[in-house]
Amino acid sequence: MTPDRTNTPKPPSTGNPWLGHLGGSRDYRRIQLAMLCAGFATFAQLYAPQALLPEISTTFAIDPATAALMVSMGTLGVAISVLPWSIAADRMGRVRAITISISSATILGLLMILMPSFELALVLRLLEGIALGGVPACAIAYLNEELHPTAAAGAAGTFVAGNTLGGLGGRIVPTPVAELLDWRLGLLTVSLISVAMAVLFIWLIPKPRGFAPLAKNAGGTLGASIGRAWKAITAHLSSTRMLGLFAQGFFLMGGFVAVYNFLGFHLTQAPYFLPVWLVSLVFVTYLAGSFSSPFIARLAGRHGRKLVLLASTTISLGGLALTLSPQLWLVITGLAIFTAAFFGAHSVAVGWAGAYPSRGRAQATALYNLGYYGGSSIFGFLGGVFFQHFDWPGVIWMVGGLTIIAGLLALFLLPWKGETAATQAIRVP
Repeated sequence: MTPDRTNTPKPPSTGNPWLGHLGGSRDYRRIQLAMLCAGFATFAQLYAPQALLPEISTTFAIDPATAALMVSMGTLGVAISVLPWSIAADRMGRVRAITISISSATILGLLMILMPSFELALVLRLLEGIALGGVPACAIAYLNEELHPTAAAGAAGTFVAGNTLGGLGGRIVPTPVAELLDWRLGLLTVSLISVAMAVLFIWLIPKPRGFAPLAKNAGGTLGASIGRAWKAITAHLSSTRMLGLFAQGFFLMGGFVAVYNFLGFHLTQAPYFLPVWLVSLVFVTYLAGSFSSPFIARLAGRHGRKLVLLASTTISLGGLALTLSPQLWLVITGLAIFTAAFFGAHSVAVGWAGAYPSRGRAQATALYNLGYYGGSSIFGFLGGVFFQHFDWPGVIWMVGGLTIIAGLLALFLLPWKGETAATQAIRVP
């Protein structure tokens, strides 16, 4: 039976514009669940090769840095596509853009099993990343358009939690399949789960009320859309505060992906000598991000985004240091702390980037994601260079340096005041 898709009743008109679904309403819950499914499908597919990198390296007789391109090409595809997706979404609507994004990405993911060479697999990963870019390009702008200002930040945290669960599933699910059969079949399993998540998104998402695609007679031509987007982009890039937010994604995500790219190689070596299937279970520490994202987003609403962002960045350094221990339990503890702190910082920064500007929010979020996935692609590969020359400590030195740079930029470029719950989402006039 098709569920009732009517929206939350609109209160009697008082002459004020509709400010979005309130937290706890029926459509608010549907949006939360739908975006959690979209986040899961996106990040499960994006990071599914990560836990399989040692096996991919062995299959194609390539070094760890080259094998890591299976992850970097996917994130590069996202990085180069977020701005075009944001422009397209201004015309077709956020929900339609997200639907096309996850549907096309799952089709490409299903084709991975047919790739006969590493080079062709990289091409397909790039195309898959381009398709996946629609979700991060549109998600936060969509939440700020459809939800009340007091509810948007918490929903952003839930979306990031979905990203975390997807990243966890993408890393854990394919490994036992790869151990028994083949790593390509492991990736296929993730793609099939993502198909189910895409179907749930389409079923759950309510009809949008806060956004209407531009009509051509109202300046909605492609040229006009590109012109408006370019104007918003240049305005954001001329703001030191926005640059400070974009830098958070670039440096923090770059370091995060580097850690997880080469953790598997590290734990299969001395003094641990773990089998690949057991290494994949270490990725359960990803759950720390699922719990920390909404919790830290709420803390940011009470105590201010900058304070919570700086605290999260500092805590992540402590977690990094613990991963240098020869004791496996300390490595896992440090990884959990690092992961929780990273996702907390990310949920604050991405929500801030989408809510801070009064105009051009879609482009602001797209620029944040450009930095986020650009950093992932660059440092996810460079981490392999450090690993080859300096082993695991080299990766940690690089990531620690990136984290310190992000913290200093946040300290000096981002504002302290005006970031409480009352101003977390600024409505576009």
